[in-house]
Amino acid sequence: MAGASGVNADNINKVVLSYSGGLDTSAILKWLQETYDCEVVTFTADLGQGEDVEPAREKAHAVGVKEVYIEDVQEEFVRDFVFPMFRCNTIYEGEYLLGTSIARPLIAKRLVEIANETGADAISHGATGKGNDQVRFELGAYALKPDIQVIAPWREWDLTSRETVIDYCQAHQIPVERPHGDESPYSMDANLLHISYEGGILEDPAAEPEESMWLWTKSIADAPDEPLYLDLTYRTGDVVAIDGKEMTPAEVLRYLNEVAGLHGVGRVDIVENRYVGMKARGCYETPGGTVLLKAHRAIESVTLDRELTHLKDELMPRYAKLIYNGYWWAPERVALQALIDTSQQNVNGNVRIKLHKGNVIVVGREGHADSLYDSNIVTFEDDAGAYDQADATGFIRLNALRLKVAAAKGRKLI
Repeated sequence: MAGASGVNADNINKVVLSYSGGLDTSAILKWLQETYDCEVVTFTADLGQGEDVEPAREKAHAVGVKEVYIEDVQEEFVRDFVFPMFRCNTIYEGEYLLGTSIARPLIAKRLVEIANETGADAISHGATGKGNDQVRFELGAYALKPDIQVIAPWREWDLTSRETVIDYCQAHQIPVERPHGDESPYSMDANLLHISYEGGILEDPAAEPEESMWLWTKSIADAPDEPLYLDLTYRTGDVVAIDGKEMTPAEVLRYLNEVAGLHGVGRVDIVENRYVGMKARGCYETPGGTVLLKAHRAIESVTLDRELTHLKDELMPRYAKLIYNGYWWAPERVALQALIDTSQQNVNGNVRIKLHKGNVIVVGREGHADSLYDSNIVTFEDDAGAYDQADATGFIRLNALRLKVAAAKGRKLI
């Protein structure tokens, strides 16, 4: 028997499920056991989403799961995924810092690794058939284990709404709480890089989000009147210390989230183009990531060669699209990453920023021994022969030659 995803049910004996213990994945767990008559292994990732993941263990055991994986992957997430992404100053469609997108390749990797460890035949996830996440999970899984089977219940079962999922759980005596009136009306996803909001009134792109929706950032009106100054120390393109205190990657991002959120930094409200073809409105809070993007460009401004800077700027939209569309584990992303990481060898030094009323303001940058900024050359005073201004005459004439030839031929531009 083959499902809508092309999975051969006769060959499924064990499945690794990406499991949160929430409504959807609780229903999926039972549905997998019933539909495929298989053993289910659960994997729950602590990505810094700010909630206790341990209850997922008890919930999984309660429905007969023997192998339960609950892992704190926060350091790996920031070190191996978030920081490499920010080395490229990555931003999708000018505004989105890819907080959801960049977490999916890590989850896909661990699902495949656990499948290998446990001898599972398939993996499963709770992503819907309308979103990007199904693409990201599955492209990553196939790139890492081409013979893996993927079960996507939202593309197979006949449950079509939150109410029908609740009814299914109640019919199968799966303990879930029916939502109360004070529960968030939004579909939310959180990790150490961001928190996202979709659905509810946000499905109308003309509707302003309610102030109560935002969980990580203060409004500009309520942010402190006094600015906060931070000194970020960079080593090969990554922040390694704040105000002189050495920190791990996850500690850096966690601290920046806290202080930048307090100062109203990091809110974005956008309509984005999903890979699956539709436009979707989403709201995001990425306080620490907003700081990292601004500060990294600042340290590169004094340490990176002009043409290398421009090459990175040209490649960045392609790199961002690869991450957004789920191609982290594709050869072109790996090749781009090698170029990006090579460019960061001399991106060392310090950046001083000011956080104030929703703004991240760069107020100083020093590349020290790796700086390409030479005050002897740029000065308006006597530069002791470092730069001969008369050389500019020939430079301009050579670059103007093609323009003069075209104009002499009567080619009109206006």
